[in-house]
Amino acid sequence: QVQLVESGGGSVQAGGSLRLSCAASGYTVSSHCMAWFRQAPGKEREAVASLRVSASYTDSVKGRFTISRDNAKNTLYLQMNSLKPEDTAMYYCAGAGTWGGSYCPPELRYPYWGQGTQVTVSS
Repeated sequence: QVQLVESGGGSVQAGGSLRLSCAASGYTVSSHCMAWFRQAPGKEREAVASLRVSASYTDSVKGRFTISRDNAKNTLYLQMNSLKPEDTAMYYCAGAGTWGGSYCPPELRYPYWGQGTQVTVSS
């Protein structure tokens, strides 16, 4: 049974940093595309970053966020720096099914999801 558990969310002031973690069980993070998504109230869910061999980022977080993983800990991370109020959202990690490519295409489906962790950035 696949389980993804996020942690690390919280409240910070604009310009601050947070690191989100996503611990996986029953699933090998290094063998699959994994991604971070976020959803703010009243807005659609959006993909923030994804990682297989190559990382991809949505334009609004490029240069500020870094997706990475620790294979030994089977954990995915999202380092978020220079946070802005518009980054406020619930953040979810997600795992894809079998995919052999080196990067994660936007149309890739993610059947496995964590419960989410809230990030709130105040101005």
